[in-house]
Amino acid sequence: MANDGVSPAVTAGVIFWSGMIFVVISYIGLRDAVVKAIPPSLKHAVSAGIGLFIALLGCKNAKLIIAVEGKNNLGWGELASPTVVLALIGFILILVTKTMKVPGYMIVSILVTTLIGIPMGITKLPETLFTAPGNPLGNFLNIDLLGALRFAYIPFLIALFVPDFFSTFGTAIGVGGKAGYLDKDGNLPGIDRVFKVDAVSTVIGSAFCMPCMTTYLESSAGVEAGGKTGLTAVSTAVCFAFTLLLTPIALMIPSAATAPALIIIGVGMMSALRNVDFSDYTESFPAFICVAFTVFANNIANGICVALPIYLILKLAAGRIREIPKVMYVLIAVCLLYFWTIL
Repeated sequence: MANDGVSPAVTAGVIFWSGMIFVVISYIGLRDAVVKAIPPSLKHAVSAGIGLFIALLGCKNAKLIIAVEGKNNLGWGELASPTVVLALIGFILILVTKTMKVPGYMIVSILVTTLIGIPMGITKLPETLFTAPGNPLGNFLNIDLLGALRFAYIPFLIALFVPDFFSTFGTAIGVGGKAGYLDKDGNLPGIDRVFKVDAVSTVIGSAFCMPCMTTYLESSAGVEAGGKTGLTAVSTAVCFAFTLLLTPIALMIPSAATAPALIIIGVGMMSALRNVDFSDYTESFPAFICVAFTVFANNIANGICVALPIYLILKLAAGRIREIPKVMYVLIAVCLLYFWTIL
């Protein structure tokens, strides 16, 4: 929004109202209708799409895959570069320790890879171990709530809300599927709590001029390591709080050390596609589209927003209109409105 000449105060206001819409939907029951309207095949596709997205992110972080300059496509990086070599070492370490069932194998592999990166010149030792955190109140309440309600900013509001909502949904389903918590219809019991936390966090964050708060894909790493309860989240939050003082130590871990973990986790999440009925084209093709555009368009919400209209078209063409919940028509209208706002 800053590139469009919108002030930080108005931007924070738009984020606030986006969060408030999310809060209303989460607390008055509309969220249940929305979640249930998305067919099981697309819910499983979301999980697989996130997996492929994470794997690609890992490959980029390892510089194994890069954007080819001037060709608008992806290609191999410099395979003999120290960064790629270190990432491959980390990848082998994770595979071996995982196979050997070493407790905390992922953390152990990342730490060992970080140490190996020191003589390779990839891991940069910090000049100091501690640092004072910045002032979190620097932009506190720098927010223009009334100005954000101008009609000209409605497209920004929609463009923020739709990805925030669907990204939360997609990440919760993907991580929940990785943890084995999805039911036979691809639903995640207790997902309402995830929506409520994200919604309220977005509203509170706007007061500090923070962007939309959302569930992180990296939560899959915790699930892969065996953390599947709220205690894992609380422990992670405490560790993040300590990083405010230990930022130099946290920053010394190179992306090449964490990239292998993302690749392995992402590949594992692709198993969700086994739940899609590939003998039914009206189910399998939208599922493929959801996976493909999550990666191609670099966003979970984009994958869902493209797949839903295609799902509707195929069901109508097959004469199976009764399989389409009425709420889905509303969802598709929102998806089309979202694409209009980003044109």
